Amino acid sequence: MSKVYILAGLRTPIATKNNRFKHIPAEDLGAIVVNSLWQKYLFTEKPDGIIAGNAVGTGGNIARLMTLKAGLSAAVPAFTIDMQCASGAAAIAAGYKEIALGNGDVFICGGMESSSLQPERIYSKGDARYAQTANGDGRYMTAQFSPDEFAEDAMLKGADRVIKSYKITKNELDFWCIESHRRATACAKAGILDDVIVAVANQRTDDGIRPKMSQRLLDRLPSLLSENSLLNAGNSCLINDGAAFVVLVSDRWLKKHQRIPQGEILGTCMAGSKPSESPLGAMNTADKLLEKHGLLYSDLDAIEFNEAFAAIDVLFQRSHPELIERYNILGGALAYGHPYGASGGILMIHLLKALEKNNGALGLLSIAGAGGMGQAILVRRFDS
Repeated sequence: MSKVYILAGLRTPIATKNNRFKHIPAEDLGAIVVNSLWQKYLFTEKPDGIIAGNAVGTGGNIARLMTLKAGLSAAVPAFTIDMQCASGAAAIAAGYKEIALGNGDVFICGGMESSSLQPERIYSKGDARYAQTANGDGRYMTAQFSPDEFAEDAMLKGADRVIKSYKITKNELDFWCIESHRRATACAKAGILDDVIVAVANQRTDDGIRPKMSQRLLDRLPSLLSENSLLNAGNSCLINDGAAFVVLVSDRWLKKHQRIPQGEILGTCMAGSKPSESPLGAMNTADKLLEKHGLLYSDLDAIEFNEAFAAIDVLFQRSHPELIERYNILGGALAYGHPYGASGGILMIHLLKALEKNNGALGLLSIAGAGGMGQAILVRRFDS
């Protein structure tokens, strides 16, 4: 089996829904990144495949459409993965397996999302769920993730259950909201991510980072569900548009082209957990991957969990209080946002940058997905 290396990664700025990228389809956002990677790192050499995550797009193998829009040869195959929030990470894991098994030497993997252009869908009249929709007309925006729940706000309810089940306090949630924005602000000021952000419509900055996030602001936010719920717009990620991809290559390709990679993928893990408490998927999957490799969290120099909800951060802090300075070092999705299908690619890029910042070697990313899914990836950074 071939070793699998990360040659490079790029992403778009992350824009909030119905803001700067509101008229740009997901496949166009992805095409901008894929074309930039192809031109900058592959020197127009044809990749063996493109694998793209997408959660709320128009369907129809959107990865193939994106690949053709990126200007790549029609001979380059492409396919789409929908594991909801974990789609981009699952796409990278799929590319890793293709190369490890000898099915190619170069794959571009990641994901793209346009929440602004998320299509409204309609159940068939023969589907029992047609009459269960909000207006009884079959129209819906969010797919059903569990046989036990049929609701547009299932993800919010899942996070609320976790908060209540684990008796998470407002102070614990508020700490991570403020901390995420503080770290992301420091990262932006230092320009740590500048070289991995591709301009879109002449824009290079992320929308969601709030340098002045404060306790006073958090105290004024209303609950997203009910009066007895702590879930609010501060401790839940924003809805976003964006794309992020990495180039994966084999050891054979590296030797042939005499290139130095940014890192090596050491292993991946996909896992399932309670669909009714989907935020638990991040740590559950990371735990399994580390156990598989005989490692502890303390062996890691950087840890990236997708911060869809601050409850995920709180559970990590409770389990590993001594490691919070190695966790989401550059800030998380509470600040940057969460363009569902792209988030796995964003995490990979941020993980490598966090390792570089701290001169670290070993890192892990993990992301929970709707329906109680999770995807984790273990990485070793190369010192260039």
